[in-house]
Parts: sequence; structure tokens; C-alpha cells
Amino acid sequence: MEKIDYDTRLHAVYAAGRGMSGEALDAWTAAFARSLPAARPVSWLDLGSGTGRLTPALAEAFGGPVDGVEPSTRMREQAPVREGVEYLAGAAESIPLPDAAVDAALVFSVWHHVADPVAGARELHRVVRPGGRLFVQVKLADAMPDVWWLRVVPAWLAADRAQFRTEGEVLADFTGAGWTVAGRERVTWLRSPSLAQDLERLRLRAVSVFEHLDAEAVADGFARIEAALPTLDEGPRYETSELLVLERP
Repeated sequence: MEKIDYDTRLHAVYAAGRGMSGEALDAWTAAFARSLPAARPVSWLDLGSGTGRLTPALAEAFGGPVDGVEPSTRMREQAPVREGVEYLAGAAESIPLPDAAVDAALVFSVWHHVADPVAGARELHRVVRPGGRLFVQVKLADAMPDVWWLRVVPAWLAADRAQFRTEGEVLADFTGAGWTVAGRERVTWLRSPSLAQDLERLRLRAVSVFEHLDAEAVADGFARIEAALPTLDEGPRYETSELLVLERP
């Protein structure tokens, strides 16, 4: 699919549309901690750090320095400045860190944007120290999450699924680069505290699927959602995501 340019529109809405609550951040950092040694600090690479929605939380939870690497200049400009966090220009295929620089790396909702996943997996293998862990949060074409608005708008689900590859294809990127599979987890996290707030965030179109839809498909989808609202639970919106855990031998 055509590459998405986050410098055009998405940078302006991403933090508001995709930012995480403290509860969501706690769910994710707890999941990472379950696959890491107890010793602290842990140094991190947050690859595709965007506006820094997870980057400072990694520094706070694990006590080590975190390098956020992000190709979009305007996304980096939105990222919060925190002690122990540095944001660098770079991409999966060219990570501006020395060999064996970090204890752990995170690739969160990013892998489908990587132009050359084989090269990216090799670069990650280079910068994570031996024995270190790589966490990949990814949608899989053969295991799509059950998200309420994609359930209501099947055309959006089809467009979203088209962005992603199967579990076998994604794992092959990493095992072919020398990673071993250390585990897999399904993490449930809070998207928004209510249906109304989740819809408000959705209207910002901060999710990449909207960049692959024309104006008519977007308008039709939101009309379908409005019609379906009386049938939907108004309570908190949760999402369950796939987390792949890999180890550099």
C-alpha cells in the first residue's frame, strides 16, 4: 500500500486521537515487565515513537534512558520532553544507534509502515544487546482485533486488514534476521473511558486506515456509526492487542 506521510496531516491530530491514559500505559508497561528480568534500569529503543505516547512511560517504568526513533519531523516535534528521553530522526532500516546499544526495543503499531521489514529486523537485531528483548505490538491480517467501529463499518475493516500481513509472515521477518520467539501475549487496554469519548477521538481520523479511504467512504462510515449508536454500550472502550516477544540470542 502507499506509504503514509505523517508530516502532512496526522502529526496535528495524533496525540489527541491516539494518546493513552495512565491506565492504558500501566497495562502495557506491566506486559513488557512480565518478559524482562527484574533488574533495573532497562535501556530502551522506541522505534517509530511518533508523538511519544509510550516513550516517556518506558523511562519512568524501567528507569533507564529511552531513545525514540521516528522518521516524521513533525511527529517528533509533538513529542514531550522528559528526563532520560531523547528523540532521534531515523527509520527501521537505519537506526541511529551503535551496536548492542539497548537492553530492549519496542515496535508499537509501526511494523506495517516499514518499507523493508527484513532490513528493519536486522537493524533491530544489531542495536539490541545479546539476550535483550524485542516487543512488537502488531495487527495481524489473520487475527484482527475486535474493535467496535470496525465491526459497525465492514468496509473500514476490509481497508484496515489490507494494511497488515499474517502472523507467519511477520514472524518470518524476525526469525530470518536471527531473532527467536520468546513469547506472545494478548494485552487488553483502555482505549477511551466511554463510547462518546472514543467516537470523539475517532472523528479526528488519527488512525492510519483513514489515509487509505476516500471522502465518500469516510462519510458513509460515520453515518453508519451514528445510526448504530443507540444499539451500542455507552461504557468504556477496551481493545485487545497482539504482543510478540522476541529475544536476541
